[in-house]
Amino acid sequence: MAERVGIAGIGLMGSALSAHLIEAGFEVQGFDVDGKRVDEFAERGGIPVESPAAAAKGSRWMVTSLPTSDIVREVVFGEGGIVETAEEGMILADATTSRPEDSERLGAELAERGIRFLDAAVSGTSTMAWEKDLIIIAGGEKEAFDACRPYFDAMSRAAYHMGPVGSGAVCKLIINLILAANRLALGEGLVLGTKAGMDMETLLTVLKDGACSSKTMIDKGPKMLNADYSPQGLVRISLKDSRLMLEQGQRFGSPMMVTSVWSQVAQAAYNKGLAEQDSVAFYEVLREMAGLENRVD
Repeated sequence: MAERVGIAGIGLMGSALSAHLIEAGFEVQGFDVDGKRVDEFAERGGIPVESPAAAAKGSRWMVTSLPTSDIVREVVFGEGGIVETAEEGMILADATTSRPEDSERLGAELAERGIRFLDAAVSGTSTMAWEKDLIIIAGGEKEAFDACRPYFDAMSRAAYHMGPVGSGAVCKLIINLILAANRLALGEGLVLGTKAGMDMETLLTVLKDGACSSKTMIDKGPKMLNADYSPQGLVRISLKDSRLMLEQGQRFGSPMMVTSVWSQVAQAAYNKGLAEQDSVAFYEVLREMAGLENRVD
């Protein structure tokens, strides 16, 4: 008989995570507020349920993949929440990009109820998730992390234990900080190339083959050039993440100069009406600053 696991949050990332768990032979109980996502989940072989509590029922392991740590808390402790049915010893792995302090608090409160918790953030776009080209960075007890190996192996190409609860969330924010800076630099360079009248396809080819090459250029460069902002991540989520990064800079007294600029650019993209577009839609803000034509409605 297949092992039963649960998931709450079957959006851009959760859809891919749940699909891999199903493919690996797990019986996956899933909840989401978006009926369309639930229907797609059912078509892939998942078992739709009516609440996070129902997703947790009978599961030894469960994953949450949600927009913010505030929503995670509601899914755990709110009406129809996970704690209503979670059995003692269950492991809850939160794949949300969360505020580290929120993860620490949640982990401590769940421990009092006998529920083990990992802040198990994932690094990669939703497209990478479907290709199983993600890594998982987790904070929590090493024993709980080791117990999650079968699930992490099903969803990702690698998983890393970063330390106590909260350290996975900090690591994810550091990854996103560097990724955002990379994307911002790429956008700035491409705008300069456009203004200089260069052949942009050739320029991007050279950049990908040069010393500055990065995954971002391969994954996001064509989207910028073609104004293809079909979402693999969202501007509004990038903006939320930038604010979490700045909070951690204040928390630890660390300089956040690039992140400060990035957050302002992400805010401008949000205000431009691009909140639900792919995270690199900020490129249109840079183009507008350069006096180039607007390519989005």
